[in-house]
Amino acid sequence: MTEENKMEKVVSLAKRRGFIFQGSEIYGGLGGTYSYGPLGVELKNNIKQLWWKYFIQERQDIVGIDGPIMLNPKLWEASGQVDKFGGGGLGDAMVDCKECKKRFRADHLIEEETGQDLEGQIEEMDKELQKGDIQCPNCNKVNWAKVRHQNAMFKTKMNGVEKEVYLRPETAGAIFADYKNVVDSTNVKIPFGIGQIGKAFRNEIVTGKNIFRLREFEQMEIEYFINPNKDDWNKVFDDLMEYIGGFAKILGLDWNTFNLREIPEDKRALYSKRTVDIEFPFPFGVKELWACAYRTDHDLSHHIESSGIDLRYFDQVSGERFIPHVVEPTFGVDRTVNAVMVSAYTEEKVGEDTRVVLKFPKKLAPVKVAFLPLSKKEELSKPTKELFKKMSNKFNCQYDETQSIGKRYRRQDEIGTPYCVTFDFDSLDDKFVTVRDRDTMEQERIKIEELESYLIEKLKN
Repeated sequence: MTEENKMEKVVSLAKRRGFIFQGSEIYGGLGGTYSYGPLGVELKNNIKQLWWKYFIQERQDIVGIDGPIMLNPKLWEASGQVDKFGGGGLGDAMVDCKECKKRFRADHLIEEETGQDLEGQIEEMDKELQKGDIQCPNCNKVNWAKVRHQNAMFKTKMNGVEKEVYLRPETAGAIFADYKNVVDSTNVKIPFGIGQIGKAFRNEIVTGKNIFRLREFEQMEIEYFINPNKDDWNKVFDDLMEYIGGFAKILGLDWNTFNLREIPEDKRALYSKRTVDIEFPFPFGVKELWACAYRTDHDLSHHIESSGIDLRYFDQVSGERFIPHVVEPTFGVDRTVNAVMVSAYTEEKVGEDTRVVLKFPKKLAPVKVAFLPLSKKEELSKPTKELFKKMSNKFNCQYDETQSIGKRYRRQDEIGTPYCVTFDFDSLDDKFVTVRDRDTMEQERIKIEELESYLIEKLKN
């Protein structure tokens, strides 16, 4: 199985089994938009819940918020995002094929064909495309228009607001806007972090790869505030990077396969003094999955200047007032879903057949337990449904009585269900059920009265 073939198989399975669908597919879709189906939304929510538990609930130095998608446009002007993504000409570089009229992200097009990273270098990108060596991926012709900037911020109108408002291009803005409220309303003491999970929007040029690059996407993000006169930002940065490695392990991702790419100064965002792109080996290449950046005091300083509000932190012990600096770990939810599915996808030979299994960590599995009566006969289906109903209060479960028991096992393997519980005719007499393990395919007879405690123990890790 080639890497390209693997990605095709994962995408096919994702649609067939209800993980991910093309957005508004009945109308031909809409570029860069996808829906999470019944299993996909469970997987996505499990990832977010594990992130929240690991980074927010289990740490005493990080608290959470849920800020609005639409913020006062002055905030984006102050932070520099309007210039970065829009009016200042620093948005994405786009290029149109004159033959088929398709639009592409110029730097990505060139990098995929030549390996050159020309991000931000409009003239150099234009020269490279005009050489005539790079074909249009859609029509295979070579007839490129001039490379130009694309406004990457979505604009909308709001009653009572004179200026256009934007759908946020990143979730960090809400954290900085509410930083003072969090300090004033809680007992947090620097160093501390504020985390949030939420949607962000960028009017990017998308080029396939399923949910890897979207116009509407979700981020899990932390702004970690430090005292620049006391706290060593390098140590904070390195400690957070190590902690991120622990999160990768929870998700079943091999941290040793990641590439930690230091971004050079001329490629970093305007606010960053250090950025590390945390890259994952996707089947279509090693690409950014998460990142960590040292934003210095860029954001709070600009918001103080723009808003006139004193956002300095007051240390009650030392009597010092200062503008905190920030280290920012950020995680793409959708890309994480993609990475988790790719890592979990497994093909195994079982006799003459090939068994497809999504070997999710148990905490991530969308369905934890499937209940399968050996036959549809009511004498088996009725007690199985009663057991399913009882266990559904504890776990996310499925009930399945369609087709043979072997085919039902295979269906549950494909969606990553760790345990299948089969109620057979012997169960009526001996009050035992058969529990099948997804990974080993081993089966074990368990007393019905002990089933709940057995599953709790098995699923706790």
